[in-house]
Amino acid sequence: MGIIRDQSIKNSISFYIGLVFGALSTIILYPNAFNSHPEHLGLLQIIVAYSTIIATFSYLGTPKTIIRFFPKVEHKEQLISLAFLIPIIGFLLFLLSYFLFKDQFLTFINADYLLRTNFNLVFFLVAFLSFFEVLSALSRSLLNATIPIFLKEVFLKGINILLLILHWNNIIDFPTFLNLYISIYLCMVLILCYTIFSKFSYSFTFNFTDIQSRNLLIFGMYVLVGGASAMLISKIDMMMIANLMDLQHVAFYTVAFFIGNVIRVPGKAVVSIAAPLIAKASEKNNISEIKDIYVKSSINQLLFGGLIFLGIWLNIEDGLSLLPPKFQGGEYVVFFIGLSQLFNMATGINGIIIINSKYFKFDLYSNIILFFITLYTNWIFIPESSPLSTFGIVGINGAAFATALSVFIFNSIKMVFVYLKLGIQPFNIKTLQAILLIIGVYFIVDYFVFYSNVMVDICIRFVLLFLLYFPLMIIFRISEDINKMSLKMWNTFLGKN
Repeated sequence: MGIIRDQSIKNSISFYIGLVFGALSTIILYPNAFNSHPEHLGLLQIIVAYSTIIATFSYLGTPKTIIRFFPKVEHKEQLISLAFLIPIIGFLLFLLSYFLFKDQFLTFINADYLLRTNFNLVFFLVAFLSFFEVLSALSRSLLNATIPIFLKEVFLKGINILLLILHWNNIIDFPTFLNLYISIYLCMVLILCYTIFSKFSYSFTFNFTDIQSRNLLIFGMYVLVGGASAMLISKIDMMMIANLMDLQHVAFYTVAFFIGNVIRVPGKAVVSIAAPLIAKASEKNNISEIKDIYVKSSINQLLFGGLIFLGIWLNIEDGLSLLPPKFQGGEYVVFFIGLSQLFNMATGINGIIIINSKYFKFDLYSNIILFFITLYTNWIFIPESSPLSTFGIVGINGAAFATALSVFIFNSIKMVFVYLKLGIQPFNIKTLQAILLIIGVYFIVDYFVFYSNVMVDICIRFVLLFLLYFPLMIIFRISEDINKMSLKMWNTFLGKN
């Protein structure tokens, strides 16, 4: 876990800077910059959603294939060449399919005039996203996850803040904002290319005879369908809102969804570096090492995710009151998405374990099943006819509930599968202690009532939360890694070696 701790610390810095940038843009800048035209924000989110999904098909499972086979492939230049060639082929197939069935596709997604006239931007973003993901996987396989994470969390979001400020002050119009925003991804690809290949010697080749390319492609196709299904599950709520409602509601959902989704930030730091280590352990069939990473990552993610969940939910009413009136709804969205992400983190890295095992095909089957479950639940709970409409679970709230239900089912199935096949699971007595800590601290902090100022009340709750949560977490020694890290930081503070 040493490598995980070291790089997780570095990655966490980028993630938390990205969290601050994301919060600044999504909670303050987006609602204000697009207050008069929320449909523009909805358009931006839908373009990104469709581009992300199409890119998943375009690179045909290449990123996960690189991570899986990089440790065992001797002729790495052949693997890398194939990894760059596949997204090009996939992108060309996407272009051909779109131009052949353009009208049918736009009618199927119920695209309005605004989306139809700007859908061409998806082409560029798909290309940039595809190569960025391939290059990120290559960088992670070289055990350097910090650069792609910095680009995605700090660089992208930092430049986006600048563009939002310019648009908010009418220095650039919306079409210019869109074009510049997509251009950021091109810059990320170029920077990542330079940082990798300035240190890593590589020559392109069309000779793939030494890398068992057939096995790689078969694995990639399974991962493709599974990964694409997972990506659809994560984006389908937004797409269904656009289809059944309008782009304005996509904008409102985006803000509330972001607040709830903040909880997963600590887990992203761990997962980014755990994936190649799980791949190496799986190659050696080292189940004990896999279990060690599985259990520790689960408890660490649950503890940090629980802290963020409490910080958000204890201040949800005051926090939403700071937004422009159009964006103040969505309390249920925050709750359902936050709770689902907390469970997602608590189940650890079961998806990575499955992908890097001989049972990787199960990832395909489970994702396909969950895609249809997510599609069905969104179709049921978004319309006014939602069976839970009397409880307010309808529209964007219904979409969040459907997503949370899908995430719970999805992770439960994978967790049970890992236990049945490998005999390992992420929970122990420490998990129960973490849950009791989260519940106990919530009721203690929620007991105090403040009536002064919104910002003052939020700050007081955060202070109380930290003063209770961290000491209790360390006193009860719920996480071995967190206690060791805390001791190391304390000794550094005191000037001890």
